[in-house]
Amino acid sequence: MTVIQFPFADPPAEGSATEVAPGILWMRVPLPMALDHVNVYALDDGDSWTVIDTGMKSRRTIAIWEALLAGPLAGKPVGRVVVTHHHPDHVGCAGWFQEQGAELWMTRTAWLFARMLTLDEQHAPTAESLTFYRRAGLSQKMLDERAGERPFNFCDVVHPMPLGFQRLHQGGSLHMGGRDWTIHFGSGHAPDHATFWSGDLVIGGDQLLPGISANIGVYPTEPDADPLADWIESCTRLLPMATDGQLVLPGHKLPFKGLPLRLTQMIENHHSALDRLLGHLSQPRRATECFEPLFKRSIGPNEFGLALVEAVAHLNHLLVQGSVSRHLAQDGAWIWQKVDE
Repeated sequence: MTVIQFPFADPPAEGSATEVAPGILWMRVPLPMALDHVNVYALDDGDSWTVIDTGMKSRRTIAIWEALLAGPLAGKPVGRVVVTHHHPDHVGCAGWFQEQGAELWMTRTAWLFARMLTLDEQHAPTAESLTFYRRAGLSQKMLDERAGERPFNFCDVVHPMPLGFQRLHQGGSLHMGGRDWTIHFGSGHAPDHATFWSGDLVIGGDQLLPGISANIGVYPTEPDADPLADWIESCTRLLPMATDGQLVLPGHKLPFKGLPLRLTQMIENHHSALDRLLGHLSQPRRATECFEPLFKRSIGPNEFGLALVEAVAHLNHLLVQGSVSRHLAQDGAWIWQKVDE
């Protein structure tokens, strides 16, 4: 297949559902950001539903779920919630469903991250976080602004998660919607991200997106991590299982066909970005000075945070490869430069 195909031209309206395969409903929940939605799915298990991903916790999200439960999902309860990965737009309402009696199924790593982060409320940035941003090259003005602000907290957008979950295993299987699904983990965007494969259907979460790239970021929790290596390895490992005929149900945008091409694109796009970045580093740069070669466009204030952590991820990958070196400037920022061959 030489192009990505989209069998469904339009997304479901708020509070409604589109059947994308027998017994599988596609729905959308809005998000308060540039990427303004997350896809959620409901699989018919006979006497109950399995829901895949949930949206962020908010009054609006809960109202939408209540409308869905009274509308397209009416007549039987949600017996199980399966969360692909720990990010708030996917796990945000899982605890709300648990309080109503649903089981929660996640990978162990995803559950531990989600529950830990919901319990770790920070009223001000930690010293480690400010050091991370200083080393990434933020100006003193931006550091002072961050120091005086409440940082992003999972507990603000993720419902409290009760103790207890069912663990998803790499290579394991799960029966949902009258089908047996094989579980394969990805990584890079989120550790132990679960994807589900059943014949001509794949539930991809954010590991398998059409057209847009999942954010690959480094954060203060693991400042020297190399998630880009994990991402490329995951895409490469999943590629032999992909076929042109599979309908992929992604976490964002439209369901699509053409997964072999899409996985190849996701690998090649990052290799191209690394090549451009390495050329840019013929002169010493801070991470904040590396946006243009990576993204090939200007980055505004609303995109700055995601762009920054992705720039650090690409720089860390080049450092692990031995292609660049770094040293600390007097202001505490890492200065990155290509290693002479």
